[in-house]
Amino acid sequence: MTDFYPIRVSELVKETKDCVSITFDMPTNLRDTFLYKQGQYLTLKKDIEGKEVRRSYSLCSSPVEDKWQVAIKRIDQGVFSNYANNQLKSGDLVEIMPPNGNFFVEVDSSKAKNYIVFAAGSGITPILSILKTHLVKEPNSTFQLFYLNRNAKSIIFKEEIEALRNKYFGRVEIFYFLTKEQRDIPLLNGRFTVEKIQELTRNIINIPNVDECFVCGPEEMIFLIRDELVNAGLSKDKIHYELFFSGASEEDKKKAAKVVDHKFEGTKVTIIDGGKEFHFIMDDDNDNILDGALASGADLPFACKGGVCSTCKCRVVEGAVEMKINYALEEDEVAKGLVLSCQAVPTTEKVVVDFDV
Repeated sequence: MTDFYPIRVSELVKETKDCVSITFDMPTNLRDTFLYKQGQYLTLKKDIEGKEVRRSYSLCSSPVEDKWQVAIKRIDQGVFSNYANNQLKSGDLVEIMPPNGNFFVEVDSSKAKNYIVFAAGSGITPILSILKTHLVKEPNSTFQLFYLNRNAKSIIFKEEIEALRNKYFGRVEIFYFLTKEQRDIPLLNGRFTVEKIQELTRNIINIPNVDECFVCGPEEMIFLIRDELVNAGLSKDKIHYELFFSGASEEDKKKAAKVVDHKFEGTKVTIIDGGKEFHFIMDDDNDNILDGALASGADLPFACKGGVCSTCKCRVVEGAVEMKINYALEEDEVAKGLVLSCQAVPTTEKVVVDFDV
């Protein structure tokens, strides 16, 4: 079953012209249910103009703050983001699913780690949570933050980031990259490029000393940075990324279409969720297990339906599926049989998937 809880908004703050931070008044009896790791996200649900809308947003607060806060950047034609920025107010109720996500590494206060973190725009939200947590709990760890924005006014949480640099002087380096505003240093002008990442790894980032790397932003940026860091000698398993989805590429759409061509007609699907079974038969109207199950009356966890957030992940225990796209699961998770149900196209006569993972 999908568990959503009505939580009241306690505070909204306009961080920039197009971004609002929202703090929730977490009831005492739900605090254990909503315990979270730095870098995780909340899935919010709200009826907007008569239609249920779900979206996942990373927590920008830290567990050490005893606070539940997200930041939502307004995007053109974004139903939930426009609602949050223009209509949501203090005292309103929002239905929220308990925290989820794997964009973190465990804190180890006994070690002095060196972290490098890259963010673009609202991709700073989980990065900020990670920064605040590790700086407090790992007193000898250091961070280098490379943060891309349009201009200085669009930098989300700039004052809070600067306060962290001052509070943890010598442990936090910050490099602001701007695309619409000229900087004195050429390196800091414009988007991340192959040449810029190579310059960073030559002159600023000491690759052999990097313990963990976090990257959050659009797909193209993430994979460019990942590949160049690997080329510079950083182990791929030290690079963790969270994709902020802006739509599938044309190449991914073509791949997805090919997967749909492999769909088995009339697959008998069994859903295991909360220890109970739900049975249905895939019809012609839906090509993936999640949509097929929802159309048949199942109540399952989901948010983005874009293969990004992993809220809908499950394990295939019988039969076979192919995923149209996968932006969320790591290779080792796929090897263990995990799939994104919103992208899982059944390719055998019978499929059994377990959501209790």
